[in-house]
Amino acid sequence: MKEGISSSVLENVYKAEERLKNVVVKTPLAVNNNLSAIYEANIRFKREDLQRVRSYKIRGAYNKMATMSPEELSKGVVCASAGNHAQGVAFACYTMKVKGTIFMPLPTPGQKFEQVKMFGGEYIDVILFGDTFDAAKDAALRFCEDHNSAFIHPFDDPAIIEGQATTALEILEQTEGVVDYLFVPIGGGGLAAGICSVFQHLSPETKIIGVEPSAAASMKKALEKGKPVLLEKISRFVDGAAVQKVGDLTFERCKNILHDMATVDEGLVCETILSLYNKDAIVVEPAGALSVAALEKYGNEIKGKNVVCIISGSNNDITRMEEIKEKALLHAGLKHYFLVRFPQRPGALKTFVMDVLGPDDDITYFEYTQKNSKEKGIAVVGIALKQNKDFTPLIDKMKQYDFFVNYLNNDPSLMNLLI
Repeated sequence: MKEGISSSVLENVYKAEERLKNVVVKTPLAVNNNLSAIYEANIRFKREDLQRVRSYKIRGAYNKMATMSPEELSKGVVCASAGNHAQGVAFACYTMKVKGTIFMPLPTPGQKFEQVKMFGGEYIDVILFGDTFDAAKDAALRFCEDHNSAFIHPFDDPAIIEGQATTALEILEQTEGVVDYLFVPIGGGGLAAGICSVFQHLSPETKIIGVEPSAAASMKKALEKGKPVLLEKISRFVDGAAVQKVGDLTFERCKNILHDMATVDEGLVCETILSLYNKDAIVVEPAGALSVAALEKYGNEIKGKNVVCIISGSNNDITRMEEIKEKALLHAGLKHYFLVRFPQRPGALKTFVMDVLGPDDDITYFEYTQKNSKEKGIAVVGIALKQNKDFTPLIDKMKQYDFFVNYLNNDPSLMNLLI
């Protein structure tokens, strides 16, 4: 057995399971026939997206509050979250009749804000503060000091970890035979630490793969450095896993147990979201797609194996779908943006459409202003392809007819400025 987590932690997980038995849903461990056929493996999804608050976060939040004394609870609880943890705390506050104050960043999607209010009802106050989770967290900690309230940490707390670990007990209970590979999304590391706590003792042969967004890979960096480190800059797109620094405790519980760390680009996350919806009618948030998105990196290893992917949540704002679709197309090489030079004469656009574009190419974006003082004008043009192999012929034709100026996909900063 790998060195790392004492057996007393496992005992605490069983106690958490007892506390949560009438609170959480025992979510399905469902076979995914589509991916099982693609990878020639037995692939199952642990559907935490079907949990009462649409994510596993209810497990840790409720377990933490259930271990607190009546005196502590009487002073109220406070948390900071961009969404899922806030919903878990709100649900626990309503169920346990405890006053809660929840700090959320100002850019929090309206859907998540409304869900938190719905789950907490009259027992919670929601305060929007700051542009980032870290700013909201700092405000929440100041509030705790001023009001002598307890802070419910989103991941770096033993009771939180032990609550999340009940997911692992369910997986093992629902599994016949050995789980060969278990893919776990990682943000701050609470779920992964819980999974490691259980599987180290009950299924040490299972290879646990942590999965992070490549633009917010804080656990991967921590493992490389031997300790948690603060990432100076991260992308917030995969908001449920966008954490600048993993927890000290979660790192300690993961470092000797995780078999590997995988990082996934945002475009592949978006492709996975759309694929799960179109093929399986499963709605997931970006963090909820991480474990499935990582499968392609392990295609040869998992062939013939029993594989479990944890679908961590489904709190996705529908207003983000256009952005998700765009990122997916860019990642697949099916959407391209260019600066195009058009001669300022009648028929120039017709030449571009008839002689440069392929029969299946489609203009999806076009911005051009005619300037009488110049012979040629620059347009920003977005083109969607049916197949990514059509990209090279398109570039060649644009250069042949002297339309090509710049390819914007290779310059995201300029593309974001212009589009």
